[in-house]
Amino acid sequence: MKRYRVLWSHVAERDLAAIIAFIAGESMPQAFKVFNKIRARAGGLYSLPERGRIVPELRDQGIFIYRELITPPWRIIYRISETTVYVLSVLDSRQNIEDILLRRLVNLEL
Repeated sequence: MKRYRVLWSHVAERDLAAIIAFIAGESMPQAFKVFNKIRARAGGLYSLPERGRIVPELRDQGIFIYRELITPPWRIIYRISETTVYVLSVLDSRQNIEDILLRRLVNLEL
């Protein structure tokens, strides 16, 4: 079985930190539980990363290289490149992904 390396982008790390900080405001034990659940789910991409679905909003635009795993209510967005899986974002599925991506592109620092 082929093994992949799983790397987190800075954006994905910031996304996860923001989620955990928000939850920790209500319950530290719940924040730890969510953190471990998301990290474990993404960490499992070292084998069979193709199991995630293509991001529907991007697929509709003809973009097929981004996949996601759902860990309700979060979406772990990633991309496979040769033997590496890049975790790119962790988003709240209750929000509009197109709005989030547009905000990120507008605020992109070059």
